[in-house]
Amino acid sequence: MPSKMLFQDAWVLYFSPIIIILAMIWRKIAGHNAGVKFSSGEVLKGIRQSFKLKLSRHLFVLRVIALVLILFSLARPQSPLEETEIIQEGIDIVLAIDVSTSMLAEDFMLGGRRQNRLEVVKDVVKDFVLGRDSDRIGMVVFAARPYTVCPLTLDYDWLLKNLERVEIGMVEDGTAIGSGLSAALNRIKDTEAKGKVVVLLTDGMNNAGKISPLMAADAARALKVKVYTIGAGTTGTAPYPMKGVLGNTVYRPVKIEIDEGTLKRVAEKTEGKYFRAKDTEGLRKIYEEIDRLEKVPVEERGYLEYKELFLYFLIPGLIVLLIEIVLANTVFRKMP
Repeated sequence: MPSKMLFQDAWVLYFSPIIIILAMIWRKIAGHNAGVKFSSGEVLKGIRQSFKLKLSRHLFVLRVIALVLILFSLARPQSPLEETEIIQEGIDIVLAIDVSTSMLAEDFMLGGRRQNRLEVVKDVVKDFVLGRDSDRIGMVVFAARPYTVCPLTLDYDWLLKNLERVEIGMVEDGTAIGSGLSAALNRIKDTEAKGKVVVLLTDGMNNAGKISPLMAADAARALKVKVYTIGAGTTGTAPYPMKGVLGNTVYRPVKIEIDEGTLKRVAEKTEGKYFRAKDTEGLRKIYEEIDRLEKVPVEERGYLEYKELFLYFLIPGLIVLLIEIVLANTVFRKMP
Protein backbone atom coordinates (compact mmCIF):
# COMPACT_ATOMS: atom_id res chain seq x y z
CA MET A 1 0.00 0.00 0.00
CA PRO A 2 1.34 3.53 -0.81
CA SER A 3 3.14 5.36 2.01
CA LYS A 4 1.04 8.53 1.70
CA MET A 5 -2.72 8.25 1.86
CA LEU A 6 -5.61 10.62 2.44
CA PHE A 7 -9.38 10.29 2.43
CA GLN A 8 -11.52 12.33 0.06
CA ASP A 9 -14.68 11.74 2.15
CA ALA A 10 -13.13 11.34 5.58
CA TRP A 11 -16.44 12.15 7.32
CA VAL A 12 -17.62 8.61 6.48
CA LEU A 13 -15.09 7.22 8.98
CA TYR A 14 -17.06 8.73 11.85
CA PHE A 15 -19.53 5.88 11.41
CA SER A 16 -16.91 3.27 12.42
CA PRO A 17 -17.52 3.56 16.20
CA ILE A 18 -21.27 3.39 15.57
CA ILE A 19 -20.85 0.09 13.68
CA ILE A 20 -18.77 -1.39 16.51
CA ILE A 21 -21.25 -0.27 19.18
CA LEU A 22 -24.22 -1.64 17.25
CA ALA A 23 -22.38 -4.95 16.72
CA MET A 24 -21.76 -5.25 20.46
CA ILE A 25 -25.42 -4.54 21.19
CA TRP A 26 -26.54 -7.05 18.56
CA ARG A 27 -24.21 -9.72 19.99
CA LYS A 28 -25.55 -9.17 23.48
CA ILE A 29 -29.15 -9.43 22.32
CA ALA A 30 -28.47 -12.47 20.13
CA GLY A 31 -26.66 -14.19 22.99
CA HIS A 32 -29.88 -14.26 25.02
CA ASN A 33 -31.89 -15.89 22.24
CA ALA A 34 -31.19 -19.62 22.68
CA GLY A 35 -31.71 -21.95 19.76
CA VAL A 36 -33.03 -24.72 22.12
CA LYS A 37 -34.88 -23.97 25.34
CA PHE A 38 -34.64 -26.17 28.44
CA SER A 39 -36.86 -26.13 31.46
CA SER A 40 -33.81 -26.17 33.67
CA GLY A 41 -30.12 -25.43 33.24
CA GLU A 42 -29.15 -28.38 35.47
CA VAL A 43 -28.82 -30.74 32.51
CA LEU A 44 -26.09 -28.51 30.99
CA LYS A 45 -23.96 -28.30 34.09
CA GLY A 46 -20.60 -29.90 33.77
CA ILE A 47 -20.54 -29.71 29.99
CA ARG A 48 -17.34 -27.93 28.89
CA GLN A 49 -17.38 -25.49 26.00
CA SER A 50 -15.53 -26.74 22.95
CA PHE A 51 -13.01 -24.61 21.05
CA LYS A 52 -15.43 -24.60 18.12
CA LEU A 53 -18.19 -23.20 20.33
CA LYS A 54 -15.93 -20.45 21.62
CA LEU A 55 -15.01 -19.46 18.08
CA SER A 56 -18.64 -19.39 16.99
CA ARG A 57 -19.43 -16.88 19.71
CA HIS A 58 -16.83 -14.48 18.30
CA LEU A 59 -17.78 -14.93 14.67
CA PHE A 60 -19.42 -11.51 14.75
CA VAL A 61 -15.93 -9.94 14.87
CA LEU A 62 -15.44 -10.92 11.22
CA ARG A 63 -18.65 -9.09 10.31
CA VAL A 64 -17.46 -5.98 12.14
CA ILE A 65 -14.04 -6.10 10.45
CA ALA A 66 -15.69 -6.52 7.05
CA LEU A 67 -18.05 -3.58 7.60
CA VAL A 68 -15.24 -1.31 8.83
CA LEU A 69 -13.08 -2.18 5.79
CA ILE A 70 -15.99 -1.46 3.44
CA LEU A 71 -16.57 1.82 5.30
CA PHE A 72 -12.93 2.78 4.73
CA SER A 73 -13.36 2.10 1.01
CA LEU A 74 -16.43 4.38 0.95
CA ALA A 75 -14.29 7.17 2.44
CA ARG A 76 -12.37 7.20 -0.88
CA PRO A 77 -8.76 6.64 0.18
CA GLN A 78 -6.35 8.24 -2.29
CA SER A 79 -2.63 8.55 -2.82
CA PRO A 80 -1.28 11.80 -4.37
CA LEU A 81 1.07 11.38 -7.31
CA GLU A 82 4.20 13.10 -6.00
CA GLU A 83 5.68 13.73 -9.44
CA THR A 84 2.84 16.10 -10.34
CA GLU A 85 3.97 19.73 -10.61
CA ILE A 86 1.75 22.78 -11.02
CA ILE A 87 2.93 25.94 -12.74
CA GLN A 88 0.83 28.80 -11.41
CA GLU A 89 0.71 32.55 -11.82
CA GLY A 90 1.00 34.62 -8.65
CA ILE A 91 1.75 38.21 -7.65
CA ASP A 92 0.84 40.58 -4.83
CA ILE A 93 -1.68 43.28 -5.75
CA VAL A 94 -3.03 46.14 -3.66
CA LEU A 95 -6.08 48.01 -4.94
CA ALA A 96 -6.18 51.66 -3.86
CA ILE A 97 -9.59 53.29 -4.39
CA ASP A 98 -10.66 56.90 -3.97
CA VAL A 99 -13.77 57.25 -1.75
CA SER A 100 -13.96 61.05 -1.63
CA THR A 101 -17.39 62.66 -2.11
CA SER A 102 -16.62 63.45 -5.76
CA MET A 103 -17.07 59.71 -6.39
CA LEU A 104 -20.81 60.32 -5.91
CA ALA A 105 -20.97 61.82 -9.41
CA GLU A 106 -23.28 59.70 -11.57
CA ASP A 107 -21.62 59.74 -14.97
CA PHE A 108 -21.30 55.94 -15.32
CA MET A 109 -23.94 53.35 -16.20
CA LEU A 110 -24.51 49.97 -14.54
CA GLY A 111 -27.25 47.54 -15.53
CA GLY A 112 -28.85 50.11 -17.78
CA ARG A 113 -29.15 52.63 -14.95
CA ARG A 114 -27.07 55.64 -14.00
CA GLN A 115 -24.86 54.90 -10.98
CA ASN A 116 -22.25 56.78 -9.01
CA ARG A 117 -18.61 56.10 -9.74
CA LEU A 118 -17.90 54.13 -6.57
CA GLU A 119 -20.69 51.59 -7.17
CA VAL A 120 -19.43 51.00 -10.70
CA VAL A 121 -15.83 50.68 -9.49
CA LYS A 122 -16.90 48.12 -6.87
CA ASP A 123 -18.68 46.06 -9.54
CA VAL A 124 -15.69 46.15 -11.90
CA VAL A 125 -13.19 45.40 -9.11
CA LYS A 126 -15.27 42.37 -8.10
CA ASP A 127 -14.92 40.92 -11.61
CA PHE A 128 -11.19 41.70 -11.56
CA VAL A 129 -10.69 39.86 -8.26
CA LEU A 130 -12.70 36.83 -9.38
CA GLY A 131 -10.61 36.69 -12.56
CA ARG A 132 -7.40 36.18 -10.61
CA ASP A 133 -6.31 32.77 -9.39
CA SER A 134 -3.31 32.52 -7.09
CA ASP A 135 -2.54 36.18 -6.39
CA ARG A 136 -2.66 37.73 -2.97
CA ILE A 137 -4.85 40.81 -3.17
CA GLY A 138 -5.29 43.59 -0.62
CA MET A 139 -7.30 46.80 -0.60
CA VAL A 140 -6.99 50.33 0.77
CA VAL A 141 -9.32 53.28 0.29
CA PHE A 142 -8.50 56.92 0.70
CA ALA A 143 -10.09 60.34 0.92
CA ALA A 144 -8.44 62.89 3.23
CA ARG A 145 -6.54 59.94 4.73
CA PRO A 146 -6.06 56.29 3.83
CA TYR A 147 -7.83 53.33 5.40
CA THR A 148 -6.94 49.65 5.01
CA VAL A 149 -10.02 47.68 4.02
CA CYS A 150 -8.32 44.29 3.67
CA PRO A 151 -4.68 43.13 3.97
CA LEU A 152 -3.15 40.86 1.33
CA THR A 153 -5.09 37.63 1.18
CA LEU A 154 -5.91 34.63 -0.99
CA ASP A 155 -9.39 34.47 0.52
CA TYR A 156 -11.24 36.31 -2.24
CA ASP A 157 -14.64 35.75 -0.61
CA TRP A 158 -13.49 37.61 2.48
CA LEU A 159 -11.92 40.32 0.32
CA LEU A 160 -15.18 40.86 -1.58
CA LYS A 161 -17.19 40.99 1.65
CA ASN A 162 -14.90 43.80 2.80
CA LEU A 163 -15.35 45.49 -0.59
CA GLU A 164 -19.14 45.48 -0.08
CA ARG A 165 -18.84 47.65 3.04
CA VAL A 166 -16.77 50.30 1.28
CA GLU A 167 -18.79 53.50 1.01
CA ILE A 168 -18.33 57.21 0.60
CA GLY A 169 -18.12 58.98 3.93
CA MET A 170 -16.25 56.22 5.76
CA VAL A 171 -13.18 58.54 5.72
CA GLU A 172 -13.00 62.33 6.08
CA ASP A 173 -13.47 64.07 2.76
CA GLY A 174 -10.52 65.11 0.61
CA THR A 175 -8.23 63.48 -1.94
CA ALA A 176 -4.90 62.34 -0.52
CA ILE A 177 -3.49 60.43 -3.50
CA GLY A 178 0.04 60.34 -2.10
CA SER A 179 -1.13 59.05 1.27
CA GLY A 180 -3.32 56.44 -0.40
CA LEU A 181 -0.40 55.18 -2.47
CA SER A 182 1.87 55.15 0.61
CA ALA A 183 -0.66 53.07 2.54
CA ALA A 184 -0.78 50.59 -0.33
CA LEU A 185 3.01 50.38 -0.37
CA ASN A 186 3.09 49.66 3.36
CA ARG A 187 0.90 46.64 2.70
CA ILE A 188 3.16 45.24 0.00
CA LYS A 189 6.71 46.40 0.78
CA ASP A 190 7.82 43.44 2.93
CA THR A 191 6.36 40.60 0.87
CA GLU A 192 8.57 38.17 -1.04
CA ALA A 193 6.44 38.01 -4.17
CA LYS A 194 8.23 38.17 -7.53
CA GLY A 195 5.71 40.73 -8.72
CA LYS A 196 4.28 43.65 -6.72
CA VAL A 197 1.57 45.89 -8.13
CA VAL A 198 -0.60 48.76 -6.93
CA VAL A 199 -3.69 49.72 -8.93
CA LEU A 200 -4.69 53.24 -7.87
CA LEU A 201 -7.98 54.78 -8.95
CA THR A 202 -9.02 58.38 -8.35
CA ASP A 203 -11.36 60.93 -9.88
CA GLY A 204 -9.72 64.09 -8.58
CA MET A 205 -6.60 66.04 -7.74
CA ASN A 206 -4.35 65.63 -4.71
CA ASN A 207 -5.50 68.19 -2.13
CA ALA A 208 -4.87 66.48 1.21
CA GLY A 209 -2.26 64.44 3.06
CA LYS A 210 1.36 65.13 3.95
CA ILE A 211 2.88 62.95 1.21
CA SER A 212 2.85 64.08 -2.41
CA PRO A 213 1.96 61.54 -5.12
CA LEU A 214 5.39 61.89 -6.75
CA MET A 215 7.18 61.31 -3.43
CA ALA A 216 5.12 58.15 -2.95
CA ALA A 217 5.97 57.15 -6.53
CA ASP A 218 9.69 57.47 -5.73
CA ALA A 219 9.17 55.14 -2.77
CA ALA A 220 7.33 52.68 -4.99
CA ARG A 221 10.18 52.69 -7.49
CA ALA A 222 12.69 52.03 -4.69
CA LEU A 223 10.58 49.12 -3.50
CA LYS A 224 10.24 47.80 -7.08
CA VAL A 225 6.46 48.15 -6.97
CA LYS A 226 4.72 48.86 -10.27
CA VAL A 227 1.88 51.37 -10.05
CA TYR A 228 -1.02 51.50 -12.49
CA THR A 229 -3.02 54.71 -12.17
CA ILE A 230 -6.60 55.20 -13.33
CA GLY A 231 -8.39 58.52 -13.74
CA ALA A 232 -12.14 57.90 -13.47
CA GLY A 233 -14.66 60.34 -14.87
CA THR A 234 -16.25 61.48 -18.10
CA THR A 235 -15.03 64.49 -20.09
CA GLY A 236 -16.38 67.97 -19.29
CA THR A 237 -19.01 67.92 -16.55
CA ALA A 238 -20.75 65.16 -14.62
CA PRO A 239 -24.15 65.08 -12.87
CA TYR A 240 -23.67 65.36 -9.11
CA PRO A 241 -26.60 64.48 -6.79
CA MET A 242 -27.70 67.07 -4.23
CA LYS A 243 -30.71 67.57 -2.00
CA GLY A 244 -33.26 70.08 -3.26
CA VAL A 245 -35.27 72.47 -1.10
CA LEU A 246 -38.08 69.90 -0.86
CA GLY A 247 -35.70 67.08 0.16
CA ASN A 248 -35.73 65.54 -3.28
CA THR A 249 -32.60 64.63 -5.23
CA VAL A 250 -31.52 67.11 -7.87
CA TYR A 251 -28.46 66.99 -10.08
CA ARG A 252 -25.96 69.76 -10.55
CA PRO A 253 -23.31 69.61 -13.29
CA VAL A 254 -19.79 69.64 -11.83
CA LYS A 255 -16.57 70.08 -13.72
CA ILE A 256 -14.29 67.08 -14.04
CA GLU A 257 -10.85 67.83 -12.59
CA ILE A 258 -8.39 64.97 -12.75
CA ASP A 259 -4.68 65.60 -12.37
CA GLU A 260 -3.76 63.41 -15.32
CA GLY A 261 -0.25 64.83 -15.51
CA THR A 262 0.60 63.69 -11.98
CA LEU A 263 -1.04 60.30 -12.46
CA LYS A 264 0.97 59.75 -15.64
CA ARG A 265 4.23 60.67 -13.91
CA VAL A 266 3.47 58.32 -11.01
CA ALA A 267 2.92 55.48 -13.47
CA GLU A 268 6.03 56.33 -15.51
CA LYS A 269 8.27 56.50 -12.45
CA THR A 270 7.29 52.96 -11.48
CA GLU A 271 7.23 51.45 -15.00
CA GLY A 272 3.46 51.23 -14.80
CA LYS A 273 0.81 52.76 -17.02
CA TYR A 274 -1.85 55.47 -16.80
CA PHE A 275 -5.43 54.87 -17.95
CA ARG A 276 -8.44 57.14 -18.32
CA ALA A 277 -11.86 55.60 -17.72
CA LYS A 278 -14.65 57.72 -19.18
CA ASP A 279 -17.41 55.11 -18.87
CA THR A 280 -18.16 51.72 -17.35
CA GLU A 281 -17.06 49.70 -20.36
CA GLY A 282 -13.81 51.63 -20.54
CA LEU A 283 -13.16 50.93 -16.86
CA ARG A 284 -13.76 47.21 -17.36
CA LYS A 285 -11.32 47.11 -20.28
CA ILE A 286 -8.68 48.87 -18.17
CA TYR A 287 -8.85 46.27 -15.41
CA GLU A 288 -8.88 43.51 -18.02
CA GLU A 289 -5.71 44.94 -19.58
CA ILE A 290 -4.01 45.17 -16.19
CA ASP A 291 -5.07 41.57 -15.59
CA ARG A 292 -3.35 40.51 -18.82
CA LEU A 293 -0.23 42.58 -18.18
CA GLU A 294 0.43 41.29 -14.69
CA LYS A 295 1.19 37.60 -14.96
CA VAL A 296 4.34 36.49 -13.15
CA PRO A 297 5.04 32.74 -13.31
CA VAL A 298 5.55 31.08 -9.95
CA GLU A 299 6.49 27.42 -9.61
CA GLU A 300 4.47 25.63 -7.01
CA ARG A 301 4.65 21.94 -6.29
CA GLY A 302 1.32 20.35 -5.59
CA TYR A 303 -0.90 17.40 -6.24
CA LEU A 304 -3.65 17.45 -8.85
CA GLU A 305 -3.85 13.76 -9.73
CA TYR A 306 -4.66 11.01 -7.25
CA LYS A 307 -4.60 7.23 -7.33
CA GLU A 308 -7.78 5.68 -5.95
CA LEU A 309 -7.04 3.12 -3.21
CA PHE A 310 -10.54 1.98 -2.25
CA LEU A 311 -9.88 -1.51 -3.62
CA TYR A 312 -7.23 -2.01 -0.91
CA PHE A 313 -10.08 -1.93 1.60
CA LEU A 314 -13.10 -3.08 -0.42
CA ILE A 315 -11.65 -6.40 -1.61
CA PRO A 316 -10.37 -7.53 1.84
CA GLY A 317 -13.68 -6.39 3.33
CA LEU A 318 -15.68 -8.49 0.87
CA ILE A 319 -13.38 -11.48 1.42
CA VAL A 320 -13.76 -11.28 5.21
CA LEU A 321 -17.55 -10.90 4.81
CA LEU A 322 -17.66 -13.95 2.52
CA ILE A 323 -15.62 -15.99 5.00
CA GLU A 324 -17.99 -15.00 7.81
CA ILE A 325 -21.05 -15.97 5.77
CA VAL A 326 -19.55 -19.34 4.75
CA LEU A 327 -18.47 -20.21 8.30
CA ALA A 328 -21.82 -19.13 9.75
CA ASN A 329 -23.64 -21.46 7.35
CA THR A 330 -21.29 -24.44 7.51
CA VAL A 331 -18.84 -25.05 10.34
CA PHE A 332 -20.51 -22.72 12.83
CA ARG A 333 -24.08 -23.21 11.66
CA LYS A 334 -26.54 -22.79 14.51
CA MET A 335 -29.57 -24.90 15.20
CA PRO A 336 -32.81 -23.31 14.10
